[in-house]
Amino acid sequence: MGLLLILVGALWGAMSGLLLPRAAHRLSVDPEEPWKGQCPDGHPITGPFDGWLGRAHCTTDTTNAHCGPYGPRTPAVSAATALLCATLAAATGPHPELLVWLLATPVAVLLALVDLRVHRLPDVLTLPLAAATLTLLGITAALPDAAGSWPTALYGGLALGATYEALYLLNPAGMGFGDVKLALGLGTALGWYGWPVLVTGAFAGVLYGAVYGLGMVALRRAGRKTAIPLGPFMLGGAFTGLLLGAFAVA
Repeated sequence: MGLLLILVGALWGAMSGLLLPRAAHRLSVDPEEPWKGQCPDGHPITGPFDGWLGRAHCTTDTTNAHCGPYGPRTPAVSAATALLCATLAAATGPHPELLVWLLATPVAVLLALVDLRVHRLPDVLTLPLAAATLTLLGITAALPDAAGSWPTALYGGLALGATYEALYLLNPAGMGFGDVKLALGLGTALGWYGWPVLVTGAFAGVLYGAVYGLGMVALRRAGRKTAIPLGPFMLGGAFTGLLLGAFAVA
């Protein structure tokens, strides 16, 4: 059963990861700008669901040497998503919350890609992620073998969201409000496994971001006031917390 879950998780991650580069390209815009509707060479992006689903590969003009793949590298994104999903499957095992983690992982990867590209966490991803995670965990809590607590997930989301909102109000230049909205969903997921996991995951995210920032300063690739995208590190900390929580209840 364990090996089968890992294989299913890897397959799901690989397949869903194939669709992320196009979405990352379209969502990588500055605030108040419309989502991108063209490839880098100006050809319209078409396909199912108004062009949101499909490979990030332009075939409109095959004579143009610059046409072809665009956005983040598809093989790398697909492989990374597959690895994350397989790891979560291995840690969580046959508990029903695994489905929630697998559904949320591609969205988390997409958020990280967009934040790395334009330092932005779109509301169309962060808010639905928080709402869907809370709702699905509520359903999961009623199923046999659920290994977490839905009330703690709810309070965890509120607590981490409030913490990041306080940090935002104290230092608006240090983070965006998208980080606050992302914290709602991450706190919900981490809170499922209890307060120690929530604290660990939140602290790990801050630690990862601090190490990255200090490393960039040491390499003289950034100054002390250079803004860095916090989303990928918050997500990395949450991933660490979920693994620890899943292993603890396995």
